[in-house]
Amino acid sequence: MDSLAEPGRLLVARRTAPPQFAGMWEFPGGKVESGETAEQALHRELLEELGVTVRLGAELAGGSADGWPLNERAAMRVWFAEVLDGVPRPLQDHDELRWINIRNRDEVLALPWIPADLPIVEALLDRLQVADSTAVAAH
Repeated sequence: MDSLAEPGRLLVARRTAPPQFAGMWEFPGGKVESGETAEQALHRELLEELGVTVRLGAELAGGSADGWPLNERAAMRVWFAEVLDGVPRPLQDHDELRWINIRNRDEVLALPWIPADLPIVEALLDRLQVADSTAVAAH
């Protein structure tokens, strides 16, 4: 996010591998190494993949105690974060980064998301109460 206090933009990354996900968009991050907490792993991965340091905010709660299920063996945890230092660059595993308008549900959902990330994207939009552009405002 561009701001923890007033999020307006979301940083997303386009994968280069594996082949079935190349060209699809995801949240940057990665695996927790032995001896790391999930938060430590996220800081390390964002520095390695994007060249940035971040401030973590609240976690976006997933569907289980372990986070957002990816498969039978793995789950993903997601935090709100804002860049503290560095300019995000696609250093590893990605060929493009893009800041998207998190307040435009149609723009966010128009990206070809990695299937495991799509439910998280929808939960993020719901958490931020981003309405569908076709919704009619109630008075």
